[in-house]
Amino acid sequence: MARAARPPARPAARRRAPAPTDYLQRILTARVYDVAVESALQVAPQLSQRLGNQVLLKREDEQPVFSFKLRGAYNKMARLGPAELKRGVICASAGNHAQGVALSARKLGCQATIVMPVTTPQLKIDAVRALGGEVVLHGDSYSDAYAHARELEKSQKLSFVHPFDDPDVIAGQGTIAMEILRQHQGPIDAVFVAIGGGGLISGVASYIKAVRPEVRVIGVQTTDSDAMVRSVRAGKRVTLHDVGLFSDGTAVKLVGEETFRLTRALVDDFEVVDTDAVCAAIKDVFQDTRSILEPAGALGVAAIKQHVARTGARGRTFVAITCGANMNFDRLRFVAERAEVGEEREALFAVTIPEERGSFRRFCELVGPRSVTEFNYRISDAQVAHIFVGLTTREHGESARIARRFQKQGFPTVDLTHDELAKTHIRHLVGGRSELAREERLFRFVFPERPGALMRFLTRMHPDWNISLFHYRNQGADYGRILVGLQVPRGAGRALKEFLATLDYPCVEETDNPVYQLFLR
Repeated sequence: MARAARPPARPAARRRAPAPTDYLQRILTARVYDVAVESALQVAPQLSQRLGNQVLLKREDEQPVFSFKLRGAYNKMARLGPAELKRGVICASAGNHAQGVALSARKLGCQATIVMPVTTPQLKIDAVRALGGEVVLHGDSYSDAYAHARELEKSQKLSFVHPFDDPDVIAGQGTIAMEILRQHQGPIDAVFVAIGGGGLISGVASYIKAVRPEVRVIGVQTTDSDAMVRSVRAGKRVTLHDVGLFSDGTAVKLVGEETFRLTRALVDDFEVVDTDAVCAAIKDVFQDTRSILEPAGALGVAAIKQHVARTGARGRTFVAITCGANMNFDRLRFVAERAEVGEEREALFAVTIPEERGSFRRFCELVGPRSVTEFNYRISDAQVAHIFVGLTTREHGESARIARRFQKQGFPTVDLTHDELAKTHIRHLVGGRSELAREERLFRFVFPERPGALMRFLTRMHPDWNISLFHYRNQGADYGRILVGLQVPRGAGRALKEFLATLDYPCVEETDNPVYQLFLR
């Protein structure tokens, strides 16, 4: 995904452009350490070696609420008067700001009402309630929750704690930049900062540009939640019709007025990353730290990788603020599935082969020693077969070369590596009933995950038998689960038993399984 280029010079906004020192005193005097810790700035060794640059991770995911948001929330609330605290506070949040407000309220001895979108991960909702916050679920996005919170603020006379568009909140987040520059006093080429509503990047950019203006500040958004990038391009705040929900921590339809003003004036550049790149970044951080970031927390890492790939940068020092780790466990299935594609370690193809004996084996020989990650096939045509196959790759752009090789050997091929429909849905829907699957028997095998396991199966199978269904998906274990439909002539039962015994792979026949009878028979 190409980055969003720095917009050209624009007419001055109606409000004056901020001076780099506007927020410096606010940040230096911010009250955050009653609840926050000075998070580590640590090297990501494997990622740094792979990219040829030093990558430093500012570990805000290790805060008490697993997010940077408590800094700004506490700095704002600590400045409220006793009467305001007694009435209570309210906020709208997709989750992390909510936990910061709830923790701050408990520390300051006041009641907190938190309005959250109904799409908020249950992990974050439970965390807010555990901290004593009263949760109100409303709307599908932060913007919907925000409007409802403003109504409750007026009707219940509560103090509103904005998640990003407030000078005290911005100053609290800016303490992260203060720590970064103190922790690493050597050269820093760029700091990559995730953007939702803009509070984090506004605080970080305000401090860095006041103290070390040579350090570039690069904002990061996802392709489906890029309100700040569009706003800076347009020279005015742009409201998105809808936002993507994978990176729920940055799913904001309209950025703040003050954060737009600061970002437009102080941020050097932007990167826009897609879901697959974020999933790959989550995996990268896990491999270096054994910690699992939420999608918003991995945006900075994804942007560094994209920036290096695009510019060819070497020997530089880049900082990514890993701003959150409130990840729902169930979401890890999706992340693991898409990380390989995001890193381009897996390529997906639709391949057409002749529907004749031996063609399946010939195709597998062409694949060679490359690991197969997925194989879906169901007999459906008397002349040709369409198979969905996934293969491991080693580098960017390799899928196109593999597709050309298949084509050259007489197998028409479509490269599906970057096809969203294929990645999300079609790979799970290949199959169905077939009139051609006569005398089919269904078997479930466990293959060892080693080169040659499939070829061993094919070479030992009787040449008069036909494979009418094949489904395989590598789930990362040391064995693979395979579903195979075999068209075995009547009277060949003894030969089939001998084949299965010789193969010596764990096997269960599923021909009488009611699920097979309902959907595949």
